Amino acid sequence: MEQAWRESGLGAALDIDELQRTVTGLEQQNVELAEALQEPQADLKAAREANRDLTRALNQRGQAGASS
Repeated sequence: MEQAWRESGLGAALDIDELQRTVTGLEQQNVELAEALQEPQADLKAAREANRDLTRALNQRGQAGASS
């Protein structure tokens, strides 16, 4: 079979088991990276919420001081 592949000019026969291992490894890496990304995204969301709250509080305090 490999000789047929070589003679056809298509290259070496694919090692399906090796490809499947590679795919499985890449899928696992993808899951791990997605999980690792969740914590920084949650931190960023919390920081944005805190920033909005602080900006709102400063604006309200500024408006109260301007009306006095």
